[in-house]
Order: sequence, then structure tokens, then C-alpha cells
Amino acid sequence: MLTNSPITSLLSSSSLTLLLLLLVFSTIFVNPINGSQFSITEATIDDIHLAFSENQLSSRQLVDLYLDQIEALNPLLRSVLEVNPDALNQADEADRERQKAAAKDQGRRSLGELHGIPILLKDSIGTKDKLNTTCGSYALLGSTVARDSGVVQRLRKAGAVILGKASLSEWYGVRSSEIPDGWCARGGQALNPYVESADPCGSSSGPAISVAANMVSVSLGTETDGSIICPADHNSVVGIKPTVGLTSRAGVIPISPRQDTIGPICRTVTDAVYVLDAIVGFDPRDYEATKAASVFIPPGGYRQFLNEDGLKGKILGVVREPFLDSYNGTSAIPAFEHHLNVLRQRGATIVDNLEIANLDVIMDPSQSGELIALLAEFKISINDYLKELSNSTVRSLADIIAFNLNNPVIEKLEEYGQDKFLASENTSGIGEQEIEAMEMMANLSKFGFEKLMKDNNLDAMVTIGSGACTVLAIGGYPAITVPAGYESNGMPFGISFGGLRGSEPKLIEISYAFEQATRERRPPSFLDREMSSSHHLMQT
Repeated sequence: MLTNSPITSLLSSSSLTLLLLLLVFSTIFVNPINGSQFSITEATIDDIHLAFSENQLSSRQLVDLYLDQIEALNPLLRSVLEVNPDALNQADEADRERQKAAAKDQGRRSLGELHGIPILLKDSIGTKDKLNTTCGSYALLGSTVARDSGVVQRLRKAGAVILGKASLSEWYGVRSSEIPDGWCARGGQALNPYVESADPCGSSSGPAISVAANMVSVSLGTETDGSIICPADHNSVVGIKPTVGLTSRAGVIPISPRQDTIGPICRTVTDAVYVLDAIVGFDPRDYEATKAASVFIPPGGYRQFLNEDGLKGKILGVVREPFLDSYNGTSAIPAFEHHLNVLRQRGATIVDNLEIANLDVIMDPSQSGELIALLAEFKISINDYLKELSNSTVRSLADIIAFNLNNPVIEKLEEYGQDKFLASENTSGIGEQEIEAMEMMANLSKFGFEKLMKDNNLDAMVTIGSGACTVLAIGGYPAITVPAGYESNGMPFGISFGGLRGSEPKLIEISYAFEQATRERRPPSFLDREMSSSHHLMQT
């Protein structure tokens, strides 16, 4: 387990960085079977499969590389809570299956895109194995789930190697309004690998940081309101927030059945789409939502929409205010204007300076009804989830609150409190007030975002950064964020493409074509230095 490593308490941040530089020199490259070298830095799923097919790499070697990278970088970045003790065994099994497929001249096509590929899961996605599922809290440490979550069942079927659990904002930030993004009791404060003092965003901070820093190839996060799109944006990676119900929420620690969704966080749109293809589909344990959304899944899956000409003929609506306000005076503004020109040059029509009706109300959770609904939904949902655990010392939200009161030091109760937990516990189900709140959000969405899309015949809404997440969250709409550049201090920013329910095919075409035209993603600068130094050390 990687939490609270003693090494981090003995070393300052600067000396830690120096230590990490020395450690990582030996982790980025592997000397494979045929003698050439494979680098995990920015390696995509396609790169990995090519190395598999050319006998340059095995799944076991790949897992070893990522485990070494985690051991080297995690004491500083704190984005991984624990690694799977069975990961190497899963990799060995993947290698055996690949050898059998190769003997039959079947190979990758028969095994699938995720076969043998390590993946980190946000620590709220249940796994029936030796890993914990705790939402970052000590309250659930040692508890056991009854079965794999729906998305993990699909990942295992696809042959993915479950590498471990990634950190998050504890309890998704629902515990307290004072908890910083990226902090949880089990892991401490996770850091943005581009600007250590900057916000890594939450709550899927761990998956985004880990992918950005090349500690894993792909990861899986969850979102209720911004928790995939924002950390992906802040850590220069790709995040796909699927239409609610497109992916199963069964076995995932919940907040809201209306807004919760599970999606990939990766370094490229292609990799994210490969993961999306593996995890979508109907799940009887999440019956209503997945049945309703399964009609959106196209025959042949989503990879067919990885089209470099995907911008041709698309109509994109740009909503500037208030989403550009926080970037005023930065290099992000001219970069955004440049990217709009790229979209035009690639065949898209830009409808600029659009406005969403009642946006000020939508963006204020106390006015829109979102806060009222989420507090009530969380209590109901978390109580149901806890009751289904095979083993747990907490069986209700009230039990978690009591645990925190009894363990104030490890949970930093004095520093961060649990005001939202207390507010949620004081709710009494879905009553008239909550129903009115949900109806208000439905109307705000219908006469706001949906009206914007339909009146202007838009294929997607385009915004800079992650500020528009709430607009999409309250209506269950999908979004994809793609790296779009870096501010002068190195802080990343992305461009988000949002659409109506089930519009993933259009969003994938748009985001992939944009990514291929711009290719703004780059690894954190300290990884560049380490890779360069590794080259030098091996040459000498």
C-alpha cells in the first residue's frame, strides 16, 4: 500500500524532487526481448500493442515499468492510493493469452484494445479483489464489496490489468466545503504535476494526475458535476464524461442517480474511446439508467468515429461568458482564438458569442436546486450502497459521521470539518422540496442548454476550461475535454465540447479532429528532463 509513505515525512519537497529524478532514470525504459528499447513516456494503447506484436514488450514488463514509475513519483504527487498485488499475475495471464492468440494467427483483433493494458481506477469504483474501495476515507478501509462494479466486470472481460486505485477528493468533496481538491485522508494532498502549487481539481484528481505523469496508460474516473472534465482540464489530459446511464454506476460509491456517470481519463482521445467502448452497455444492476441510455450506443461502437475529418460540416456554438473571465490577461485567450480558427479551417462553422438562458441561476447550486437535490440523494444513495457491502464497520451516513468524530486526527476533522455530511444527514428523503428542485433543473436544462443547441442547430457547445461543467451536469449531458495549451506559468487548460444526450459520436469526431489538428498535449516538464537524462545515462 502506498499511503502515508514514511519517505515523504523525512524529505522536503525539493529533496524529494531530486530523489525522484534519480529514481526515475531507471523506470522509463525497458530492454525488451529483442534488445531494442520501449519507453512508457506518452505511450498510447496502440504503441503498446505494436510493442507487444513486435516482441519488444510483455504485459508483465509493462506493469513492472508502471509500478516503478509509481514508486518513484507517487511520494511527491500522491495520486495513487494502492497498487494491486495481483497486477503482475494478471499481466502474466494476459501474456499467455496473447501467445495463444498469436499461435492461432489471431492477435490483437481477437483479444481487444484493452487486453494486457494496465488501468488505474478511482478509489470509489468497486473491485472484488485485494484492493480497497474507500472514497479516500479511513472509514471504509478494510471493507469488502459483494462483487466487482459493472464497469470493472467489463474491464476484466476486455482483458485489462487492474493496476490499482487512484486518489480523489475524499467523498467527492461531499463531506465538507473546506476539503481541498485532491485531498483525502488516506493519501494526503495530491499535486498537479505541471504546477505543484496549482489546483489539481477534483474529484477524479488521482486518475488525471497519474495519467498525466505517465504512471499509467489509461484510467477511469467518475463525475457528478465536473469531476472528470475539471481534473482532465487542469492536468492536460483527455476526459470523457458520458451521457448519464451510458456506463453502469452499479458498485460505484454514489452521490446522485440523476447525475453520476463513469468515464475514461487518458492522454489521447483514441485511448479514451478504446476505454469507453469497453465499459458502455446495459447492466441489470443499474437497470433504468443503462436501459434508457443503451439506445444511444452505435452498432460497431465508438472507435469508428475517430475521424481526422470529423470537423467538416459540424456547427459549433461558442459560449464565452462567463467561462473566459478567469483567463483574462493570460495566454489562454489568444490560444482559444487560434483554436477557433483551427476549427474553422478544418471545416466547422462557428456560431460565436452565444448565451445560455438563466446561466447565473444554473451556475449557482443554491438557486438551481442542485444543492438541495444532491444532499438528499447522497444520503439515500450512500446508505443503500453501505448496506450492500459484504463487510464494513460503517453501514450508514450517520456511521461515517460518527467515525470521523471518533477519528478526528487521521480524518483531519478539526481542519476540514464535515458540514455537508451533517446537512445531508439532516435531510429526510425525496420530498416536495427535492422534487421541485429536480423539476427546476430539468426546466433550466430544457430552456437553457437544450434550447441553445436546438435553436442554433449545434453539434456541440465549445467552451474554454471546465467552467461549463454544471450546465452539462444537471441535465446528464456528455462532454469531452482535450488539452488546448498552457499558461505562462505552465498551468494547462483545455477546450471542452458538450452535447445533447447520446451525442458521443459527434463529440468524438469533433474532439479527435481537434486533437489531431492541434496536438497541444505535452508531458510535465520534469518528465522531459528525466527522459533526457535517462537517454544520457544509457549512452554513457
